[in-house]
Amino acid sequence: MRVSALRLTNQTLGGILGPSLGNLTFLRELNLTNINLHGEIPKQIGRLKRLQLLNLKNNKLQGEIPIELSNCTNIKSLENLNLSSNNLSSIIPRDLENLTFLNTLDLSFNNLYGEVPSGGVFSNVSAIFLTGNKNLCGGIPQLKLPPCFELPSKKHRKHLKKKLIIIGVIGVGLISFIAFIIVHFLTRKPKRLPSSPSLQNENLRVTYGELHEATNGFSSSNLVGTGSFGSVYKGSLLHFERPIVVKVLNLQTRGAAKSFMAECKALGKMKHRNLLKILTCCSSIDYNGEDFKAIVFDFMPNGSLENLLHDIEGSENHNLNFTQRVDIALDVAHALDYLHNGTDQVLVHCDVKPSNVLLDDDIVAHLGDFGLARLILGATGHSSKDQVNSSTIKGTIGYLPPEYGAGGPVSPEGDIYSYGILLLEMLTGKKPTNNMFYENLSLHKFCKMKISEDILDIVDSCLLIPFAEDQTRVVENNIKQCQCLMMFAETGVACSEEFPSQRMLIKDVIVKLLAIKQKLSC
Repeated sequence: MRVSALRLTNQTLGGILGPSLGNLTFLRELNLTNINLHGEIPKQIGRLKRLQLLNLKNNKLQGEIPIELSNCTNIKSLENLNLSSNNLSSIIPRDLENLTFLNTLDLSFNNLYGEVPSGGVFSNVSAIFLTGNKNLCGGIPQLKLPPCFELPSKKHRKHLKKKLIIIGVIGVGLISFIAFIIVHFLTRKPKRLPSSPSLQNENLRVTYGELHEATNGFSSSNLVGTGSFGSVYKGSLLHFERPIVVKVLNLQTRGAAKSFMAECKALGKMKHRNLLKILTCCSSIDYNGEDFKAIVFDFMPNGSLENLLHDIEGSENHNLNFTQRVDIALDVAHALDYLHNGTDQVLVHCDVKPSNVLLDDDIVAHLGDFGLARLILGATGHSSKDQVNSSTIKGTIGYLPPEYGAGGPVSPEGDIYSYGILLLEMLTGKKPTNNMFYENLSLHKFCKMKISEDILDIVDSCLLIPFAEDQTRVVENNIKQCQCLMMFAETGVACSEEFPSQRMLIKDVIVKLLAIKQKLSC
């Protein structure tokens, strides 16, 4: 059995956390608040690579914060870490700042000491809680902690001076060498060769030849889909352990090159567990001497949400139950929240739909295909030169917000509309382009009308609880599920209202979906 959540709170259980805890490798939530735990936090907790929430507050835990806990090569998805009100006595592991998705860290009321890191989550004063640790120093200025002083001795200063002289000599030599290389290449006759520029901070670099070999010459047997700007192939690189997907741009299509630049630019520096990660981009020439542009992604073994919802390519949508659909909806909501609010720039996806939601081994959703994405705000908050009128956005019929059809400005609210339609499609199993929707009847209006009548009339039959011998349990479950289905439908309808100002905020959507998830788990 795969345990994904373990919650024991406010009990007088006592005991220690044993090393066998590390065997629960599918655990996403571990909440053991106020249950009188003692001893040390086992280092085996570093095996829980899917862990998103770890809450061990109000216990009697001692010792160090395990370095394995901050090993970002194992625990990549940790978002919330609470070790407050214990007896932990150690320095704060600097590697905690490398946990990319960690957005809340509470280490208050322990006996921690030493320098507070300043990167990652530690750079956000509203995300960390360190009160009650009297011997901490350093960190960002907003923490108002005393500085960490380390006065060098005379011998150390003399040694440091020698080091600086050596570094200076090496630096001058290095600059001279670089200057020679630059002059050498500038004076060479340029020769056009295939190139494979990769994204910043990425080690993977590929050539056209490697991609050609990885996809069996871009054969039809490797083809997994086609889109408005190109074709997508599954492949396997010789020196890369995971399967890949190669999106090859059709440069004969108008706007394809611009789409390539938009997608590489949009995702190049974005880091979020619910965004499809670009491994690298390849801009080169093919064996015929023609321009070649491709984007390489991780392969998502469970395909797209569209495939699962509509039984495309042999997918079985009855395997996607309501709880899984709520989880997928939450994943996409978190991705949109990050795009709209998570950085100093606002990125609008412009094409949110089920075929652009891809699912990994654990049915975790990743929002992809940023070929239409638009950066609409710069760090200063003023309109960017990249801000565009929606008349240049094609999008997808059925998911395109009404204001885009009228030439209105691109906005996060446009993504919310598309997301609302996606929710209603997940609920009903019907596409917005279904033949039953015509003239003044749309998927939005259909669901809005049925909410006040009988919600079960519009729900995908795969979501209904099957008949069982225990009639009482069936009735109780049906009542609870009907309430959750109603809340889900209301969220989809509220997101897809005609006027942007009437649509839900994405943060409110997340709160509503979390409430549904909690109600389903009771």
